[in-house]
Amino acid sequence: MKNTLVDAGPLIALFDKSDQYHVKAIQFLKNYKGILHTTWPVITETSHMLAFSVRTQIAFLQWINRGGLHLLETEYSSITRLIELCNKFEDVPMDLADATLIVAAEEHNISEIATIDSDFYIYRDVRKRYLKNIFIK
Repeated sequence: MKNTLVDAGPLIALFDKSDQYHVKAIQFLKNYKGILHTTWPVITETSHMLAFSVRTQIAFLQWINRGGLHLLETEYSSITRLIELCNKFEDVPMDLADATLIVAAEEHNISEIATIDSDFYIYRDVRKRYLKNIFIK
């Protein structure tokens, strides 16, 4: 089964009809075959951006609860790696949510991401590999 990380951008677009990527996010989800993974900081970021409507935030959480996303935990032991990544890419800059996605890629050997964020063309994992963006090609 294919495993792909998903960043906040496509998730926000999926639940915000006014987002420029809304239709693309729906099409992506309809065509995607596999398991989408993300981290709690990405969920938090997405929920914050959907704060224009509590009902939309609830719909997002219900979608996760129905299996829309698989949540990958960031362990306490990963804090050193998160700090290392944020320092390494501070000129971009890399935020906590993005850093947790790179750590998740490293820990779970995931090589693809769905994102609208061009920073992922700069970020590299511990093996110096880029994540392949399958959302925007």
